[in-house]
Amino acid sequence: MKTTHRTSSRDSLDRLFHEPSRMAIVSALCAAPKGLAFTELRDLCHLTDGNLNRHVKMLQLEGAVEVAKAFVDLKPRTTLRLTNDGLRRFSAYLDALSDVLSEAQSALPSRAGSGGRLAMART
Repeated sequence: MKTTHRTSSRDSLDRLFHEPSRMAIVSALCAAPKGLAFTELRDLCHLTDGNLNRHVKMLQLEGAVEVAKAFVDLKPRTTLRLTNDGLRRFSAYLDALSDVLSEAQSALPSRAGSGGRLAMART
């Protein structure tokens, strides 16, 4: 017997952005069109140098992030910027994530006697 696979919004989630640290990195870069210094991004995302570097390399290999190195006041500075393709892919990821969350919200059972949906906890 052949089974049919129903495509869901979950299938559209781009795994590159689904990892929480990479989601934080790309979200921060979305708000900074001119880019962010490595140390600024590290502090915003609450990551170690090594952890940020590992995630940036993955994003860079996928073409989502550009890395520029320069000297500013005789000090080295690494600046990270979201590419146009990275922005396009992240936007598509957010649309898919929104669909997944809507589907999950719709599937929640009604609270007995309240007549409404359960509220999703926000942290």
